[in-house]
Amino acid sequence: MAKKQKIKFKESVGIDIGFHSIKLVHLKKIHNGFKLLNYEIMPTIPPGTDYTPSDLSKNRYAPVLAEMLSTLKIKPKKVKHLVSSIGGDHLSIKQIKTIFLPDEELESALFFEAKKHLPISGSDMVLDFQVVNVEERTNNMNIILVATNKEHLQNHTDVLEAADLTPGVIDAEPLALSNSLLFNALIEEGVYIILNIGAHKTNMVIYGPQAKYFTRDLAWGGYFFTKDVMKRKKLSFEDAEKYKFEYGITGEKKKQEEVKGGGGLSTLEISDKPTEEQIALEVKRSLRYYVKEAGNSDFRKVLLVGGSAKIKGLPEYLQEQLKIPTEVFNPFVSLELPEKLKDKRDPQLALAIGLAMRTE
Repeated sequence: MAKKQKIKFKESVGIDIGFHSIKLVHLKKIHNGFKLLNYEIMPTIPPGTDYTPSDLSKNRYAPVLAEMLSTLKIKPKKVKHLVSSIGGDHLSIKQIKTIFLPDEELESALFFEAKKHLPISGSDMVLDFQVVNVEERTNNMNIILVATNKEHLQNHTDVLEAADLTPGVIDAEPLALSNSLLFNALIEEGVYIILNIGAHKTNMVIYGPQAKYFTRDLAWGGYFFTKDVMKRKKLSFEDAEKYKFEYGITGEKKKQEEVKGGGGLSTLEISDKPTEEQIALEVKRSLRYYVKEAGNSDFRKVLLVGGSAKIKGLPEYLQEQLKIPTEVFNPFVSLELPEKLKDKRDPQLALAIGLAMRTE
């Protein structure tokens, strides 16, 4: 997360190391943007393995990453521009306002300022920041503070080095998602909501050209959709995963209605809130908080990314609940695509693409 000078490069690699899968994107810099050379998505859990999150070792990441590089014929030592990301409970991001300070004073002053706003102890803190703008009227600076702890950062670099990669730029997941939106969408005035539905959490990012930046992790993700199906249909994890994407939440509701009169779901099961409802409730709470703190309710669009963004009926359900236009985000808009990949545009690559498109 250290500040880096602008790097000139011909090719770049973006790596999103998720709990359930790793996403790797290989881009080539061309005169008017980027060309997608190739990508790979590989699960971190071997097929047939019982999926018990608490029993899964961190050591599983590096061999999978090494295999992906080999599959794509990328030699780790020849990767000159590598961008990866960290997120989760050990990452904190907050936008603050402070008096104008010259560059030579800003970094040291922000370290003390960060201790007031971010829940990481000073001795263990790794801090970075980005100046959003300087207000003309007040001369105050709007700054995004990003902090993690040394252990979390070291664990991440250990994975990269174990796959024979040299760590490069390490970004924060929410900021990389914002970059993906900036590079691949027409952003007008107003506020945009990105929901990155990962395996065990949903990273919510609120972003707009003139809006206050906000991010929060919601404790619901794709794993919980699968658990819903496992419970209702008495299926294994692997079969429930397939069922989830085949039928989606709309198909599941129709099936519930069909068996309502017979020996179907119990009253207890029907009364449990499904994952899509939990996510909708948490997003509503976050938006109420945002409006109160930022004084801005000009919400233009909800954009879904991540593996579970592909669940049938989910965009329609969230749009109905939130009363905001909702769609699956296409992170390939600004990329030149080879013929072999034109029909393989996966929304769970949004983060990796945002990383690979970072130029400094």
